[in-house]
Amino acid sequence: MTWLRIGGACVFPHIGGIAGSVITRKEVKTWYEDLDKPSWRPPNWAFGPVWTSLYTAMGYSSYLVWKEGGGINSTTKLPLILYGSQIVLNWAWTPLFFGAHKMGAAFVEILFLWGTVAGCIYTFYPISKLAAGLMVPYLAWVSLASCLNYSIWKRNTPAIKDE
Repeated sequence: MTWLRIGGACVFPHIGGIAGSVITRKEVKTWYEDLDKPSWRPPNWAFGPVWTSLYTAMGYSSYLVWKEGGGINSTTKLPLILYGSQIVLNWAWTPLFFGAHKMGAAFVEILFLWGTVAGCIYTFYPISKLAAGLMVPYLAWVSLASCLNYSIWKRNTPAIKDE
Protein backbone atom coordinates (compact mmCIF):
# COMPACT_ATOMS: atom_id res chain seq x y z
CA MET A 1 0.00 0.00 0.00
CA THR A 2 2.92 2.37 0.71
CA TRP A 3 4.22 2.14 -2.87
CA LEU A 4 0.74 2.87 -4.19
CA ARG A 5 0.53 6.02 -2.07
CA ILE A 6 4.01 7.14 -3.10
CA GLY A 7 3.19 6.45 -6.75
CA GLY A 8 -0.09 8.32 -6.56
CA ALA A 9 1.54 11.32 -4.88
CA CYS A 10 4.32 11.38 -7.48
CA VAL A 11 1.98 10.98 -10.47
CA PHE A 12 -0.63 13.50 -9.33
CA PRO A 13 1.33 16.70 -10.18
CA HIS A 14 1.97 15.36 -13.69
CA ILE A 15 -1.76 15.50 -14.52
CA GLY A 16 -1.74 19.27 -15.00
CA GLY A 17 1.70 19.13 -16.54
CA ILE A 18 0.53 16.76 -19.24
CA ALA A 19 -2.58 18.87 -19.89
CA GLY A 20 -0.43 22.00 -20.06
CA SER A 21 2.01 20.37 -22.46
CA VAL A 22 -0.79 19.96 -25.00
CA ILE A 23 -1.34 23.74 -24.96
CA THR A 24 2.37 24.50 -24.88
CA ARG A 25 3.34 22.18 -27.73
CA LYS A 26 0.90 23.90 -30.11
CA GLU A 27 1.78 27.44 -29.05
CA VAL A 28 5.57 26.98 -29.05
CA LYS A 29 5.49 26.19 -32.76
CA THR A 30 3.36 29.20 -33.61
CA TRP A 31 3.10 32.07 -31.12
CA TYR A 32 6.08 31.51 -28.76
CA GLU A 33 8.75 31.13 -31.44
CA ASP A 34 7.88 34.60 -32.79
CA LEU A 35 8.38 36.33 -29.42
CA ASP A 36 11.49 38.28 -28.50
CA LYS A 37 13.16 36.19 -25.78
CA PRO A 38 16.32 36.81 -23.71
CA SER A 39 19.53 35.00 -24.65
CA TRP A 40 19.73 33.39 -21.18
CA ARG A 41 16.52 31.40 -21.52
CA PRO A 42 16.85 27.62 -21.35
CA PRO A 43 16.40 25.76 -24.66
CA ASN A 44 12.88 24.49 -25.35
CA TRP A 45 13.97 20.84 -25.07
CA ALA A 46 15.03 21.36 -21.41
CA PHE A 47 11.57 22.18 -20.09
CA GLY A 48 10.10 18.67 -20.40
CA PRO A 49 12.83 16.83 -18.45
CA VAL A 50 13.07 19.58 -15.84
CA TRP A 51 9.31 19.64 -15.19
CA THR A 52 9.16 15.84 -15.09
CA SER A 53 11.79 15.81 -12.35
CA LEU A 54 10.23 18.69 -10.44
CA TYR A 55 6.69 17.28 -10.54
CA THR A 56 7.93 13.91 -9.29
CA ALA A 57 9.98 15.51 -6.49
CA MET A 58 7.12 17.76 -5.37
CA GLY A 59 4.76 14.78 -5.35
CA TYR A 60 7.12 12.73 -3.22
CA SER A 61 7.61 15.75 -0.98
CA SER A 62 3.85 15.95 -0.35
CA TYR A 63 3.81 12.23 0.48
CA LEU A 64 6.59 12.72 3.04
CA VAL A 65 4.71 15.57 4.73
CA TRP A 66 1.53 13.50 4.83
CA LYS A 67 3.36 10.38 6.14
CA GLU A 68 5.78 12.00 8.59
CA GLY A 69 3.15 14.46 9.78
CA GLY A 70 0.73 11.64 10.61
CA GLY A 71 -1.85 12.18 7.85
CA ILE A 72 -4.09 15.18 7.55
CA ASN A 73 -4.27 16.87 10.96
CA SER A 74 -3.54 20.19 12.62
CA THR A 75 0.20 19.85 11.92
CA THR A 76 -0.11 19.07 8.21
CA LYS A 77 -3.24 21.02 7.29
CA LEU A 78 -1.56 24.33 6.37
CA PRO A 79 1.42 22.71 4.56
CA LEU A 80 -0.90 20.50 2.49
CA ILE A 81 -3.25 23.42 1.72
CA LEU A 82 -0.24 25.39 0.49
CA TYR A 83 0.84 22.36 -1.54
CA GLY A 84 -2.60 22.08 -3.15
CA SER A 85 -2.64 25.82 -3.81
CA GLN A 86 0.71 25.79 -5.55
CA ILE A 87 -0.38 22.83 -7.70
CA VAL A 88 -3.46 24.77 -8.83
CA LEU A 89 -1.37 27.88 -9.51
CA ASN A 90 1.22 25.81 -11.35
CA TRP A 91 -1.40 24.21 -13.57
CA ALA A 92 -3.08 27.58 -14.23
CA TRP A 93 0.06 29.35 -15.44
CA THR A 94 0.37 27.51 -18.77
CA PRO A 95 -3.17 28.26 -20.01
CA LEU A 96 -2.66 31.91 -19.01
CA PHE A 97 0.72 32.37 -20.66
CA PHE A 98 0.62 29.98 -23.61
CA GLY A 99 -3.12 29.54 -24.11
CA ALA A 100 -4.47 33.05 -23.55
CA HIS A 101 -1.19 34.89 -24.32
CA LYS A 102 -1.73 36.96 -21.15
CA MET A 103 1.92 37.48 -20.26
CA GLY A 104 1.25 40.19 -17.65
CA ALA A 105 -1.45 38.19 -15.89
CA ALA A 106 0.78 35.11 -16.04
CA PHE A 107 3.56 37.10 -14.38
CA VAL A 108 1.30 38.18 -11.51
CA GLU A 109 0.07 34.60 -11.20
CA ILE A 110 3.61 33.16 -11.10
CA LEU A 111 4.48 35.54 -8.25
CA PHE A 112 1.66 33.95 -6.24
CA LEU A 113 3.00 30.53 -7.27
CA TRP A 114 6.47 31.53 -6.04
CA GLY A 115 5.00 32.58 -2.70
CA THR A 116 3.09 29.34 -2.20
CA VAL A 117 6.15 27.24 -3.10
CA ALA A 118 8.23 29.23 -0.61
CA GLY A 119 5.43 28.73 1.92
CA CYS A 120 5.53 24.99 1.29
CA ILE A 121 9.27 24.87 1.97
CA TYR A 122 8.84 26.88 5.16
CA THR A 123 5.94 24.79 6.51
CA PHE A 124 7.33 21.44 5.29
CA TYR A 125 10.66 21.92 7.07
CA PRO A 126 9.51 21.22 10.66
CA ILE A 127 7.70 18.09 9.46
CA SER A 128 10.28 16.72 7.02
CA LYS A 129 13.59 18.35 6.15
CA LEU A 130 13.83 16.07 3.09
CA ALA A 131 10.38 17.20 1.88
CA ALA A 132 11.41 20.84 2.23
CA GLY A 133 14.71 20.16 0.47
CA LEU A 134 12.95 18.44 -2.44
CA MET A 135 10.99 21.65 -3.05
CA VAL A 136 14.08 23.91 -3.25
CA PRO A 137 14.95 23.08 -6.90
CA TYR A 138 11.30 23.79 -7.77
CA LEU A 139 11.53 27.23 -6.14
CA ALA A 140 14.74 27.89 -8.07
CA TRP A 141 13.07 26.90 -11.36
CA VAL A 142 9.98 29.01 -10.62
CA SER A 143 12.33 31.91 -9.84
CA LEU A 144 13.96 31.48 -13.25
CA ALA A 145 10.54 31.08 -14.91
CA SER A 146 9.34 34.27 -13.19
CA CYS A 147 12.28 36.25 -14.54
CA LEU A 148 11.79 34.72 -17.98
CA ASN A 149 8.05 35.49 -17.93
CA TYR A 150 8.74 39.10 -16.93
CA SER A 151 11.45 39.54 -19.56
CA ILE A 152 9.33 38.12 -22.37
CA TRP A 153 6.35 40.22 -21.28
CA LYS A 154 8.38 43.44 -21.23
CA ARG A 155 10.18 42.67 -24.51
CA ASN A 156 6.92 41.98 -26.32
CA THR A 157 4.65 44.70 -24.91
CA PRO A 158 4.44 47.78 -27.11
CA ALA A 159 5.55 50.94 -25.32
CA ILE A 160 2.81 53.45 -24.55
CA LYS A 161 3.90 56.75 -26.03
CA ASP A 162 3.09 60.07 -24.40
CA GLU A 163 1.12 62.33 -26.67
